[in-house]
Amino acid sequence: MVKMQALILVDIQNDFVPGGTLSVPDGHQVVEVANRVQAGFQHVVATQDWHPADHKSFAANHEGAEPGDRTLLDGREQILWPTHCVQETRGADFVASLDRRRVQQVFRKGCDPDLDSYSGFFDNGQRRATGLGDHLHQLGIETLFVMGLATDYCVKFTALDARKLG
Repeated sequence: MVKMQALILVDIQNDFVPGGTLSVPDGHQVVEVANRVQAGFQHVVATQDWHPADHKSFAANHEGAEPGDRTLLDGREQILWPTHCVQETRGADFVASLDRRRVQQVFRKGCDPDLDSYSGFFDNGQRRATGLGDHLHQLGIETLFVMGLATDYCVKFTALDARKLG
């Protein structure tokens, strides 16, 4: 029996590639790989960082704070970031060269102004789900491949939560 597989494209957005406000060095190189590997999957989904402008993880929303400073959000330690992936802005858009024809659904995260969300599955407090887990379970997905930006945060926590969810 063939195991059902899916590919999750994590946050391949303008603000995370060179020229963006929170760019990953050489982040644009992930786009070519993502476009190439999608053909090997029956199911492809994407996550999208989608912050309101008043998001409390933005250093700009804390008087005197700088990106890289730390604070507490809802009792959890939070690194403060440059303003990025603000809803309805170019920075939040997917990179134009990303082929999205095979992407069946997009799961937005980071929408709660009071709590960040690195994982494509849950907010950082694991109280609110994005719907990605339910979607993959409904499809009968048994094996996931996760790629995107950035490996040290959003890709990492998406992969770890996928593992927790089985």
